[in-house]
Amino acid sequence: MGYRVAVVGATGNVGREMMNVLADRRFPADEVFALASRRSIGTEVSFGEKTLKCHDLETFDFSKADICLMSAGSAVAKEWAPKIGAKGCVVIDNSSCWRYDQDVPLVVPEVNPDAIRGFTKKNIIANPNCSTAQMVVALKPIHDAAGIKRIVVSTYQSVSGAGKEAMDELWQQTKTKYVPGTEYEPKKFTKQIAFNCIPHIDVFMEDGYTKEEWKMVAETKKIMDPKIKVTATCVRVPVFVGHSESVNLELERPLAAEAAREMLRHAPGIAVVDKREPGGYATPVECAGEYETYVSRIREDGTVENGLALWIVSDNLLKGAALNAIQIAEEMIAQGLLKKAA
Repeated sequence: MGYRVAVVGATGNVGREMMNVLADRRFPADEVFALASRRSIGTEVSFGEKTLKCHDLETFDFSKADICLMSAGSAVAKEWAPKIGAKGCVVIDNSSCWRYDQDVPLVVPEVNPDAIRGFTKKNIIANPNCSTAQMVVALKPIHDAAGIKRIVVSTYQSVSGAGKEAMDELWQQTKTKYVPGTEYEPKKFTKQIAFNCIPHIDVFMEDGYTKEEWKMVAETKKIMDPKIKVTATCVRVPVFVGHSESVNLELERPLAAEAAREMLRHAPGIAVVDKREPGGYATPVECAGEYETYVSRIREDGTVENGLALWIVSDNLLKGAALNAIQIAEEMIAQGLLKKAA
């Protein structure tokens, strides 16, 4: 007897990926419900070889579901996650709404699987920001081995992280550059995204950092270690799928690049592609559609004591969102924490 799974936001980029990952990983589900807003009732979405019609979130009876994978934005999560949890259905939420609530665990299964047990306080588990998820997967083995004191990270984030409208805008602006006499003004972004880089993701805060940068700081501390110092610069780049990160570490103890490379090769969820030759590294093109977090350009940094630098690439719709949520559900089953409703 399998589980009953509800996917809220099933028509969005991440929701569709959740359906794909559930099918691909053969998640033990007897029934999967595709849920969306009222305007999407009847919209068809794929689930393996099946086609499911969307139900209305507002009228669905969540006592019929054991687990809810939610990717419908913070406003929906704030209103609906507590209601769904009160029905006995465990919510794994992909928005930023619950990540910083002390009664809600923020989980990356390769990094802090034991934190899942805290879900019973609200029946909610939070999925981290896409950039945070891939970074902590790569850094956890290094932190365990040598202790990370400080992280300096610059991200190169794809437009899919901003949704379908953002992907459409990049596509339209790219096309217009090759069609004389056509113009496409920015709508989703503050500046042209095609053939450009925009050092601005989410809103600006009083200290000059953006909310996206603050998320990486707060979430890394909550997931990995509150003592780690983190500073981030988050940049949107004209890539459709796949986030990249340049990470510089200051460690408590020495760790040679070769030792770090070998350690990461044996760590869960990581693929090391690190040949010191042209093309001997991972890029977003190679990581799109892949479950692993790719690590390249591993090298020692002599400008700080015990310094290490590396390049991290991952599919933001998968490890950064859909895949991580489903891995949390799988970990709950492995720990015997996910109970089936009567």
